[in-house]
Amino acid sequence: QVQLVESGGGLVQAGDSLRLSCVASGRTFSSYAMVFYAMAWFRQAPGKDREFVAALNSSGRNAYYADSVKGRFTISRDNAKNTVYLQMNSLKPEDTAVYYCAAKSGYIATMTTQYNYCGQGTQVTVSS
Repeated sequence: QVQLVESGGGLVQAGDSLRLSCVASGRTFSSYAMVFYAMAWFRQAPGKDREFVAALNSSGRNAYYADSVKGRFTISRDNAKNTVYLQMNSLKPEDTAVYYCAAKSGYIATMTTQYNYCGQGTQVTVSS
């Protein structure tokens, strides 16, 4: 089992930046195991479906982004710390959502249903 805990959300103004963190843990989860997991961020705004934001493969060399965040958000990971990050710059009101961290073994993916594990989420609110 893998537990994911997100942090770093908050209330900011349009144009501000935030960095979200997601720490992975589990009975059999170690920094060694982290290298086998692709990691991703999804978000869900009120009344909307959960949508893909960004994903990073296990080595950290290949990343995918939703068009809506490309050029503004950066996903990264520190396998030694079992942590994945989402740096969000130039935030917009439409970025307001609960942001979820997700993990899956194997190859990178962009669909929520492809991920085995998901955290409880952290709220990001961007005021205009």
